[in-house]
Amino acid sequence: MSLQRAMLQNFVYDALPSRVVFGAGSLDKLLDEIRKLDVHRALVLCTPEQRAMGADIAARLGAHSAGVFDGGAMHVPVETAAAARDKAQRLGADCCVAIGGGSTTGLAKAIALTSGLPILAIPTTYAGSEMTPIWGLTEGGMKRTGRDSRVLPKTVIYDPVLTLSLPVATSVTSGINAIAHCVEALYARDANPIISLIAEEGIRALAGSLPMIVKRPSNLEARSNALYGAWLGGVSLGAVGMALHHKLCHTLGGTFNLPHAETHTVILPHAVAYNASAAPEAMEIITRVLGARSAAEGLYDLAASLGAPVSLQMLGMARDELDRAADLAVQNAYYNPRPITRDGIRNLLEDSFHGRRPR
Repeated sequence: MSLQRAMLQNFVYDALPSRVVFGAGSLDKLLDEIRKLDVHRALVLCTPEQRAMGADIAARLGAHSAGVFDGGAMHVPVETAAAARDKAQRLGADCCVAIGGGSTTGLAKAIALTSGLPILAIPTTYAGSEMTPIWGLTEGGMKRTGRDSRVLPKTVIYDPVLTLSLPVATSVTSGINAIAHCVEALYARDANPIISLIAEEGIRALAGSLPMIVKRPSNLEARSNALYGAWLGGVSLGAVGMALHHKLCHTLGGTFNLPHAETHTVILPHAVAYNASAAPEAMEIITRVLGARSAAEGLYDLAASLGAPVSLQMLGMARDELDRAADLAVQNAYYNPRPITRDGIRNLLEDSFHGRRPR
């Protein structure tokens, strides 16, 4: 869809307020950014695997550090969120600094949701959560999500140097996760020409940089372009609603504890194939950017060429769980360009389980 054509349509665009500091070496500006927020005791959040990185952030903050909570976990279990909130309150923290991927940013959001503490996010993956007001919590095998302006990070520091140590496999799936944000933004119910342009550019940046990262992980230019694409994916995710793809991934991740980015990678081509006939203009954009025969095939081939997982079976899901997943996915009505049917979703999951190339 051309911009000229899109301009003829009525639309609403809500710009989300956030400050972005981007570029190699930008982590050196951390203390200045904390001072700009006018906060004094920042609780540093990270995962157990990134404990050393969390300690480095605390050292950089010096007297502005309230301490480190290193218990971040995938899908933000409510128990983890409660423990982090308690520590923030006990230490008198007036800010959260989240270093890491979506799990850590999600933990900061869980704290902000009830306390209103401002967040400064430092992404080390391509998750994009740092640019959205979307929170998620998992309890009893069910993942709940919502939107609240209190959880949108006030400042985001994007330093591509921090992604140089991100393993290639994680870089690939995290990058395709970011592409998924862009893809669904193109056919969102509240899509608008500004976000569609951002989403298209995000797909282009990521699809171009991920193969370069696989070839040479230390390529700082490729890392910078991928982080730029992830930022645009996060902007897209935060500005408009998502559809079937994200609903399925939340169901599979929250209920069956499948890894977040890898699940997005497997499901994306099949969700796009499901929606292809109902969103032709979005498919045209994706196909053109990828230089593929179709959007779904292009996304599948990109993942396969990068060595990413292409089946739910590879992620550890059992085939006898597909019926339950389909039942859960059709609960609670939600927007999707093509009507949701239980049989359609069950067939989609069957193809995803076996890793079949979509047609």
